[in-house]
Amino acid sequence: MPIEVRPATSFADVRTMVGPKRPDADVCWCLSYRLSPKENTALHREQRGALVERLVRQSVPPGVLAYDGDEVVGWAGVHRRADTSFATNRRIPHLDELDVWSVWCIRVRPGHRGTGISHRLLDGAVEFARNHHAPAIEGYPLDNRGAKVDLTMAYVGTKKLFEDAGFVEAASTNSVLNGFPRIVMRKSLMRMDLS
Repeated sequence: MPIEVRPATSFADVRTMVGPKRPDADVCWCLSYRLSPKENTALHREQRGALVERLVRQSVPPGVLAYDGDEVVGWAGVHRRADTSFATNRRIPHLDELDVWSVWCIRVRPGHRGTGISHRLLDGAVEFARNHHAPAIEGYPLDNRGAKVDLTMAYVGTKKLFEDAGFVEAASTNSVLNGFPRIVMRKSLMRMDLS
């Protein structure tokens, strides 16, 4: 059965992908880049899940989910850059004034990794942004030059993953993760008028 990527409208499935095993645990919930640093630091334990549940109910949910049949197997956080901490991040430059979207987290469940789901998630994030009239979409992956990346830090993706999805390197950054520089990768979503 092919992997299907859909908007993240199921809180239960988002919780499966990014929530803690214990509801009172203080984990990311994929909010670190979705909120300002001050907002992110102020939220704890159940408050984090409650906020994600509200975000999932919004007209534009906070990302996309990958499914293998009825089983959720992947997550990608994607939204307008203006609604993320990338709007004010000084380490990752703004290229222009376009109302671009950002994809900042790609997670695949254990047991499903290495099967191409991250590629499908990134393609799904691009379609999600395109369906919401984004002129372009950016990611800020690691430029690991083929070196092994620690799985806990691989959530931002690699340059190759983004290149395979048609993104091009647009800028360097002052951000480093797991010892690797992060770069700005961008894909234009504007349709060309050929008439």
